[in-house]
Amino acid sequence: MNRPLVTLGGASINGLTLLTSIAIALLTFVLARVLEKGIVRYLSREGVQDEGSAGATGRLIYYSVLLVGFSVAIHTLGINLTAFFAAGAVFAIALGFAMQNITQNFVSGLILLVERTIKPGDIIEVEGRMVRVTKLGMRATVTRTWDSEDYIIPNSVLVSSTVKNFTLRDRMYRIRTTVGVAYESDMNQVFEVLLKATEGIEWRHPSKEPVLLMKQFGTSSVDFDVSVWVDDPFARSKSQSDLNQVVWWALKDAGITIAFPQLDVHYEPPKAEAAPQ
Repeated sequence: MNRPLVTLGGASINGLTLLTSIAIALLTFVLARVLEKGIVRYLSREGVQDEGSAGATGRLIYYSVLLVGFSVAIHTLGINLTAFFAAGAVFAIALGFAMQNITQNFVSGLILLVERTIKPGDIIEVEGRMVRVTKLGMRATVTRTWDSEDYIIPNSVLVSSTVKNFTLRDRMYRIRTTVGVAYESDMNQVFEVLLKATEGIEWRHPSKEPVLLMKQFGTSSVDFDVSVWVDDPFARSKSQSDLNQVVWWALKDAGITIAFPQLDVHYEPPKAEAAPQ
């Protein structure tokens, strides 16, 4: 087994060394396959719905393991890989500069998968726009607005910018509106009417009570802040409209005046000048 079989690149290869190198190569191949399938299953379980992205990630892991394993196998044979690694390093640097944005988005996608701060189905606000996450890919995330418009957001944007996640811990969202009543109104009655109206809203979240606040004394009205909690942030525009209608009809039916800005103009005609004597 220790008798040299062949000389390659200045290195004598015997039977034991050859068997060891073959065993490392076979083990590397099996390990690469197992890791590839494991990564694909993990990404699918963590919410990556794009099979192409999951498969590409698994294939990348597969080739990476093969590269390392086969390098170890060749090194075991005694072949010097220093020159090869030096050339590979130069190529890797050049490739890294050329694919900087793609690599950045790919790494950001991995960060999102590990941290789990953004998942498919989440309602988020990014760059001033509320969207629902429909697909979490390795390069970009697909989202949809309330107007059924699809936006493709690079993962690096989600990682490097401030993102508001309305459903990170729960789905509760606060809807509020402001209404002003006339100064001559009975404020106790206003509180009672608004509280009764908001408590009777069927679509509000039952675990949170409505909140009524006398907000400020305006120029023409006493302003109240009315808020309730809902369990669907994505429908906030519809919920806002419904809350406004509840407040409007509650005050109207109770005979309470909803104030509006008024401007009184008093005109005094000029006094006639006395005629000269």
